[in-house]
Amino acid sequence: MTGKYHRLRRASGAVLLMVLVGLPFLRVNGESAFRFDVPTLRLLFFGAQIGMADFFIILVALIFVTLFTLFVTTLFGRLWCGWLCPQTVLLDATDLIEKVRHRGPAVRVALSAAGIAASGVIAAALIGYFVAPAEIPGLLRSGGTAAKIIAWSWISMTVLLYLDLTLLRRNFCATVCPYAKLQGVLFDDSTLLVAFDATRSKECMECKACVRACPVGIDIRKGPQSACIHCAECVDACRERMAAGKRKSLIDYSFGVPGIQRTGSRVFPYLSGGLTFLALLLLVFLIGSKSPFDLGVLLLYSAEPVLQADGSASNVYELALRNKTGTDLKLELRVAAAFGKSRISPSSLTIPA
Repeated sequence: MTGKYHRLRRASGAVLLMVLVGLPFLRVNGESAFRFDVPTLRLLFFGAQIGMADFFIILVALIFVTLFTLFVTTLFGRLWCGWLCPQTVLLDATDLIEKVRHRGPAVRVALSAAGIAASGVIAAALIGYFVAPAEIPGLLRSGGTAAKIIAWSWISMTVLLYLDLTLLRRNFCATVCPYAKLQGVLFDDSTLLVAFDATRSKECMECKACVRACPVGIDIRKGPQSACIHCAECVDACRERMAAGKRKSLIDYSFGVPGIQRTGSRVFPYLSGGLTFLALLLLVFLIGSKSPFDLGVLLLYSAEPVLQADGSASNVYELALRNKTGTDLKLELRVAAAFGKSRISPSSLTIPA
């Protein structure tokens, strides 16, 4: 298959795969570009660091992502499933294993070994989303509890990924994926989908090229189906066959089913879009107003006030400071008295990262 959509989908999949595998190793300000660091319970996001004390920011971010997903799905259907979902991208990359399953044993063993190796590499990259990749070799050499957790996590994910890529494959979308189950609720009669133009059904040559090209094995001519991932492989197949007669493809992307009049108003897209925008504004505000440190001031009652010769009094306070950035933080300390003069010592301090 060399159609337009096929080439674009493979290109986008290759880019996404490189991003997924390489993102934990991309460093910004000395840390991973994106990682939820389990040892320190911090979320690292392109230079920003969010600790558990600011977990509400992560909660708002999750709400934004959820609303954005609902909004995009209502408008553009399952484009994510067919073009950007890691499951689809990995399956496209390992299609060769499925195609040669019935070949000779030597070929099967070689490709199975390649599949296990690929699963191991991806599993190692996934661990990098939770533990700093540069620290993993040292943790493994230590032989402690962390080493055992990392090793067993890697083995478990490698096995699960290999079983998914070789046995479950496309059935994952139809039986396991919760996002696929939401499609029937989120779709309306104006959602973007891959559809067969039933008004031109007499032009169909019954070549079944669309059925053979479909990775999930459905017949798009029977109408929209929940198993369809909108990958457009059938569009390329039909376009290639119809081009011989210089006719337009019978299958293509369409907002709603061709030939069926759209009814009602689209309330949900406007509602979800508005809520998504509000969640984004709130998220930007919270990130922009986040303090770089936490400060607590306690009067040290065990140290009594001392009356100085000039009539002034000195008190001892305890400061509890926590640096929430990834670099050393230098602070100047100032104190304001209700009346008279006041001074504080030390007047500055540095909080290590």
